[in-house]
Amino acid sequence: MSGLARDAAAFKSALHRQDYSSWHSQPNPVPLLASAPEPTPELPTKSKKKRPKSNVVYSQPAETGTGTNVNTQLVYAVNHLKTTGNPMRLQDLAILTNTPIDTDKVLQEKFRSHDRILYDPKTDLYSYRHDFNVRNKAALLTEIQRQTRKGGGLSVRTLKESWKEAPQAIEELEKEGEVYVTRTLKDGQMRMVFWNEIKPDEESGGVAVEKEFNDLWHSLEVPNDVDLLKHLQSEGLQVTAAEALVPKGPAGKKKGRKSAPRQRQMRITNTHLRGQIDLSRDYAAPSAK
Repeated sequence: MSGLARDAAAFKSALHRQDYSSWHSQPNPVPLLASAPEPTPELPTKSKKKRPKSNVVYSQPAETGTGTNVNTQLVYAVNHLKTTGNPMRLQDLAILTNTPIDTDKVLQEKFRSHDRILYDPKTDLYSYRHDFNVRNKAALLTEIQRQTRKGGGLSVRTLKESWKEAPQAIEELEKEGEVYVTRTLKDGQMRMVFWNEIKPDEESGGVAVEKEFNDLWHSLEVPNDVDLLKHLQSEGLQVTAAEALVPKGPAGKKKGRKSAPRQRQMRITNTHLRGQIDLSRDYAAPSAK
């Protein structure tokens, strides 16, 4: 018994000396992961090269030349002379347009008789006849004044075809107060140009419109149809209506002298009775005697 008691006392003393706080502070051992196998390098695969996208529309034939038709070659020659804007010899025009206009007599005759082609026999030069012959800002203003006095303006596109620098000159004239320009609402491109007859200066007698009036004018909005009808009715007015069309009656017969009924020619088939009975007359019973 003494040995058992001695062992129990030694076990208790060992328990008191043990440090229990270190049991929870130590982290759990991390299991060793199996080493992953090294990836094997992949062999390069042959990939198909993508074709670059092209903007060519294959359903439309490509423009490869001026063609062989006389009328087609005439259009090419006239358009080239129009875009150039300068007089040109016939030989130079044939080289630039790749057309036989200097050797083909039929093409040459059609080219000379064109209503837009001008020929100068002194210089042997051909030029395109534009709607307006303007080459500077002064001539442009004179043409705008002439057209405005007739009661209309000039198209900016037409002026640009006659003179490529016409839009820039029109903008300068607009800043100087010489012309009025109308523009599109979508992108503000110039459409028509008019001459400003009354300028805002002392010599012309014009007065510049005040900014307050301009702002007030542009702030007004056109009412819709319903509100417009209400405003008119409140003022004792009514909307003008279009003239109602009277429906035409059925076309009757023309009044006049009645024509006699047309007698149809009788066709006689009983030829064996000819000479005995008059078949062209209606049958009448013989009168009783």
